[in-house]
Amino acid sequence: MAEPLIQIRDLARHYLVGGETVRALDGVSFTILRGEWVAIVGQSGSGKSTLMNLLGCLDTPTTGSYRLAGADVQGLADDALADLRNKEIGFIFQTFQLLPRASAVANVELPLVYRGLPRRERRARAESALAAVGLANRMHHRPNELSGGQRQRVAIARALVGEPSLLLADEPTGNLDSTTGEEIIRLFDDLNRRGHTILLVTHEPRLAARCPRAIRLSDGHVVGDGPGAEIAALGARAAHA
Repeated sequence: MAEPLIQIRDLARHYLVGGETVRALDGVSFTILRGEWVAIVGQSGSGKSTLMNLLGCLDTPTTGSYRLAGADVQGLADDALADLRNKEIGFIFQTFQLLPRASAVANVELPLVYRGLPRRERRARAESALAAVGLANRMHHRPNELSGGQRQRVAIARALVGEPSLLLADEPTGNLDSTTGEEIIRLFDDLNRRGHTILLVTHEPRLAARCPRAIRLSDGHVVGDGPGAEIAALGARAAHA
């Protein structure tokens, strides 16, 4: 059996707003194994963005425990958290987050710059990552010379280049038309078949339905965890109830 990559138990994140306690996440527990492709699905306000920030080590929980790749995230200092993020997590954002004046290959190299890798090794790894997402012939183009789908592929290559344990994708098709979005989902499917662990955060049931597994959040709680198509169908029925 595959080993656990993510283990969270009774994870909660509360905020104090105007004297009121907002329970954005309130006692969430699940395990994700290495090699899984899982959607975190829920409407606005469900807690999925809060959960993504916690899983991405961008925020710390109020209570509960979180282990990533065997490391207990609780109590890590800021520098240790930043190091964990850089080594273990590849982020993919809805808005691509590319440097506009840098070429595709320079954008992909960026995480390796922070690791202090030599320039020649950075360039070789960045070129390999771009080739893996089908952009071997667009390496020296800037973002404004690329289509939306190509920009997202550059972002995915940047997430891959550091060989992270986890690809964490936040609404990765949100800024793409349906045809281009479908191409990106097929790319995720291919990456998952190659062994990558993918966590896709989305509000769209149709995207959750494409994932082998989906976890549905509502009001800060897990209300469903199972095959993506089944969880997506439950969400669609709830929306029309």
